[in-house]
Amino acid sequence: MDMTLEVIPLPVSDIDRARDFYRDKVGFHVDIDREVMPGMRIVQLTPPGSGCSIALGDSIWEMTPGPTPAPGSYQGLQLCVADIKAAHAELTARGLEVAEPVQYSPDDGATFMHFKDPDGNGWAVQEYRRRATEPLHKLLAALAARNA
Repeated sequence: MDMTLEVIPLPVSDIDRARDFYRDKVGFHVDIDREVMPGMRIVQLTPPGSGCSIALGDSIWEMTPGPTPAPGSYQGLQLCVADIKAAHAELTARGLEVAEPVQYSPDDGATFMHFKDPDGNGWAVQEYRRRATEPLHKLLAALAARNA
């Protein structure tokens, strides 16, 4: 059985503020912004080139068992880019407060920068230069074809 991680609900205190932040400052695409059933609004946003989205909603946590996470309580969410210097320049040009990239070793995958959303949810941006020539969606499609 194949499984894909496609949507991560993200706890925020203000859906419109979070939508605007992720769309305008981080550059995510707004896929959905509507009431999907009476009393339940969902805003789903996807990073460019990603197969996984985030979902913001006013009643989303009522549909899942367990405690409701507090806005700002998610840390360690991670995005990958092929060129961290270019990503840093683009994000800062959009007005995002993002840390300077830090290279922990010269290996591919060892350079990171960080930012927080308006509620304090923490994100890392990892440079993975290999993605410039081997986009993840193409690697997964090739793997699926081999396993079919």
